[in-house]
Amino acid sequence: MKELIEVIAKALVDKPEEVKVKEIEGDKSIIIELTVAPEDMGKVIGKQGRIAKAIRTVVKSAAAKTDKKVIVEIL
Repeated sequence: MKELIEVIAKALVDKPEEVKVKEIEGDKSIIIELTVAPEDMGKVIGKQGRIAKAIRTVVKSAAAKTDKKVIVEIL
């Protein structure tokens, strides 16, 4: 999942070298923290959060096999 978010985020931003993805795994959930350059924050979130919602939907679909809840935080 970490690699999936990293590929999507790097395709969206102007500074792909500043994309950082951190994965924190718990018993029943996985928290994925996505950090991008401040100038690229709007590109990752999108108008009214549409791109962020789409990223979360794709990750949730990929995580369906793991039986864990996946939370994507954009920092």
